[in-house]
Amino acid sequence: MRLHVCSCDEYLLPDRPRLLWATYATMSKIHKIYFSLLLLIIVLVGLLHTFTPTDQLILHDIYRRASYFPIVVGALLFGIRGGVFLAVCTSIAFIPHLLHFYRLGPSAYLTELPEVILYLAAGIVTGAIAGKEKQLRIKYQDLSQKLERSYKKLHKQTSTLVEAEEQLRASQKLSALGQLSASLAHEVKNPLASIRGAVEILADDFPPDHPKHEFAEILLKETTRLSNTVEEVLRFSRNQKPGPENPSLEPLGQVLDRVSTLLENNFRKRNITLKINIPTREELFPVDGNKMAQVFINLLLNSCEALEKNGTIEVGAEQNGKRIRIFFMDNGPGIPADEQSNIFTPFYSTRKEGTGLGLAISSRIVESYGGTISMENRQQGRGAIFTVSLPAQDQQLHQGVRS
Repeated sequence: MRLHVCSCDEYLLPDRPRLLWATYATMSKIHKIYFSLLLLIIVLVGLLHTFTPTDQLILHDIYRRASYFPIVVGALLFGIRGGVFLAVCTSIAFIPHLLHFYRLGPSAYLTELPEVILYLAAGIVTGAIAGKEKQLRIKYQDLSQKLERSYKKLHKQTSTLVEAEEQLRASQKLSALGQLSASLAHEVKNPLASIRGAVEILADDFPPDHPKHEFAEILLKETTRLSNTVEEVLRFSRNQKPGPENPSLEPLGQVLDRVSTLLENNFRKRNITLKINIPTREELFPVDGNKMAQVFINLLLNSCEALEKNGTIEVGAEQNGKRIRIFFMDNGPGIPADEQSNIFTPFYSTRKEGTGLGLAISSRIVESYGGTISMENRQQGRGAIFTVSLPAQDQQLHQGVRS
């Protein structure tokens, strides 16, 4: 049987103990103190009645009124059981006083006897009122808890609606991008085909040993890659995974050299130093030249735009078991922790002129080959590290778009 104590603010205990002698040992310390004090008051009043002369009627009236105090307090603290129990104890303590008046005659005795009935009535009525209050308070507590649960549920549903609204806005952007991509595919691909034809004619004027032959080859490859990029944006807007059906495999080192040559002018304008430190084993690792070049360009341009002048970008790679990891490290300001989870989200950009698609498309390209792309700030010094992880099994790495 559990016993509970009320707070001083409540006038009534939250849960009242059932006053049985068998449960006294299980009472809390504060309950025992209350119970003992009330019994002590009853005993004290009974002794005063006993030893006060019968002719001191005023004092006996005061004692009778004082006897109601432990009864009412007991009913408030312990409920109807406590009120009745203490009323019975008060009546027993009142017996010596009744015996005194019994000797004075029946009339004097009968005027004191109804006091016992009033003691019992006070305990029952006060206890019943206290019990009713307890039921109401429990009812209100349950209602308050239900309201709190409803509020939490409503708050959760509101958060879900806000997220759904954000997803809807993102879907609307993707839908708009899809319409724009269809228009771009028609308007851009035809001029690109003309540019490619013109470059092929110009390339015939530069034999393989000519110093400008390399730039003509790069122009041809980049024109082809730009045409494929338009197709990738169209696939991306339709929520299709990017990647060519027949990937053109090239050594990793060769792809990085071509990308560095292509971006050389960008680095020169900002006075940025590009350091490529790829071990021989990793240099020969085959990758899809067109798609991985697009990923590497996006990552290098992202680092370039984050750097101030006289910055440094380092590219490294290591093959560990069945995977190869390619690192792009810069000494820029890094990316704040609260923005790191959104950098691969479509249309998210911290730059006013940014589209928010470069890293998103790069992530989808890498994932389409079974790889991952991640970002973290450098532990020592300033800057960020982007890591591209690709599987080393050729049959998995070069299957192109996965279903």
